[in-house]
Amino acid sequence: MNLTGGCLCGAIRYEAHGAPHQRTVCHCSICRRSAGAPMVAWFSVKLADFAFTAGQPASYRSSAKAQRTCCPVCGTQLTFRLDAEQEIDVTVCSLDDPEAAPPQDHTFVSSQLSWVHVDDGLPRHAQARP
Repeated sequence: MNLTGGCLCGAIRYEAHGAPHQRTVCHCSICRRSAGAPMVAWFSVKLADFAFTAGQPASYRSSAKAQRTCCPVCGTQLTFRLDAEQEIDVTVCSLDDPEAAPPQDHTFVSSQLSWVHVDDGLPRHAQARP
C-alpha cells in the first residue's frame, strides 16, 4: 500500500508504504493541544517505510520521550514519534485520502473532553492500547 499526504498549504509532502497499523483516535491532552482539536486520528508505519518527499517539516519535542513534526508555513501537524520506536505515527487527516486509514479504536479516553460524544462503536481504551 502506498499512502501519500501533506500539509494544508502544500509545502510538505510525504509517502508512507506498507499497511497502516495502530489506527486510532487519540484523546490525550498533548495531542489535543498540539492540534488545537478535541482529538486526533493517527496511523502507524515502520519508520523505514515513511519519507518526506517535498519540503522540510519543523520538528519539536512534545515530551521528554517524543517529537512531532508540522509544516513551518501553515502549521499542519504531520507526525509523532517516540524516540525508542522504529515506527512513526502519521495524522490520518493529512492523507490525500483519509478514508484509506480509518480508525480502529479510541485511546486515552480517560482524557476525553466531557462535551465530546462519539458513538462509532469502536473499542475504547482508557490509556494506550493494551
